[in-house]
Amino acid sequence: MNTPRVAAILVVAISLILNTRAATNQWSQWRGPQACGVDDTTQLSIHWNFKTGENIPWRTPVPGLAHSSPIVWNDRIYVATAVKPGKAELKVGLYGSGDSANEKEIHQWRLLALDRTTGKILWNQLAHEGVPKQQRHTKASQCNSTPSTDGTNIVAIFGSEGLFCFDASGMLRWRKDLGPMDAGWLTGPSALQWGFASSPIIHNGLVIVQCDVLSEQYVAAFRVEDGREVWRTRRNEVGTWSTPTVETGEGRHQVILNGYKQTAGYDLDTGKERWHLNGGGDIPVPTPIVAHGLIFLTSAHGNYRPMRALRPDSMGDITPEAIDRTNAAIVWTHPRQGSYMQTPIVVGDLLYGCHDTGVLTCFDARTGRIHYSERLAAGSQGFSASPVSDGLNLYFTGEMGDVYVVPAGPKFSVTATNKLDEICMATPAISHGTLFFRTREHVVAIGTKK
Repeated sequence: MNTPRVAAILVVAISLILNTRAATNQWSQWRGPQACGVDDTTQLSIHWNFKTGENIPWRTPVPGLAHSSPIVWNDRIYVATAVKPGKAELKVGLYGSGDSANEKEIHQWRLLALDRTTGKILWNQLAHEGVPKQQRHTKASQCNSTPSTDGTNIVAIFGSEGLFCFDASGMLRWRKDLGPMDAGWLTGPSALQWGFASSPIIHNGLVIVQCDVLSEQYVAAFRVEDGREVWRTRRNEVGTWSTPTVETGEGRHQVILNGYKQTAGYDLDTGKERWHLNGGGDIPVPTPIVAHGLIFLTSAHGNYRPMRALRPDSMGDITPEAIDRTNAAIVWTHPRQGSYMQTPIVVGDLLYGCHDTGVLTCFDARTGRIHYSERLAAGSQGFSASPVSDGLNLYFTGEMGDVYVVPAGPKFSVTATNKLDEICMATPAISHGTLFFRTREHVVAIGTKK
């Protein structure tokens, strides 16, 4: 046996394992890599308590109102916010009103960097100041989109104020005007404005943005180094609030977009459409996710609430004859089991989808078989934040700050219910065995105190 060679191979193998684990700790975009929502490198805390301080390393006040989620890169947490004089109005809960908040005050859109281990604010950068160009829903904010980073650049969409790119020290590198982000329902009054929410993602040096608003609809790619537009593809869509996902496999890189008229996959390099699908919920919010060689899509508003699994190598028009039908591209479908606000999550072989009313459905990811459909909590509490998981448990955050811990598996139970002591609309981040929640007025770390 060649002992030195074996030792060298072991060193390389250990290095690859460590590097892989380190990479998973980079929660670089909305809900982590490919919006998967899972970091299974370290078990998360199941219980915490604000009164005793149990499993709460730090809690840092953050100014303004924003539903933008935290992202994490190495020892930095980045959060975006919109600050106005006084306290911004926020109406949460399950209600059908589509009213807009009438805000005429000057806002400041800011990007903050926090130390991951202490919560200390390292810098607080002003990006733009002015009266909002568009209004928001009374349940939304003027800063709904989550930033994205590649470790060198941090990009953020501040609605109609534009697309911004900062360096790691908080200095503005470039800015792009994306036009008016007039986001509202296709059948609502023209004055009904709900606020932009799609988040940018970075892949292979490109910033991908989905801009489906009432005035125009398109998906575009910009060079992260200088903001130069690489391609732009027009879409036939309604207003959407979904974030793009990049799927890779068998020599392809495609950008997947949720929609109502044009759920579709686009070539990452050229923007050329590969496939499209029509129909579903007419207010698309959840982000597409990829697992087990399948694309999972859902939407839930209007006549249908589909949850569907698609083959990623599909081409052309893959729209089925009816919403409850499958075809060569659609592996399985449930026309009434979709999610309205939350993006589903795959943990192991199971797919979990939670409606905004708190009804959680567990599917077999490959076949679509339903294992259970149970309610997390009774009452009028809504569920807008999407779930995350450490591979052992799933964390579902109610709008009033109740976090339900559900074991991963085909049988339903709630292991624990913890409180954040504040309204929480943003999806948490996971890094180094710690949950990072963005609540109404704080960023909170949940995990074992170091």
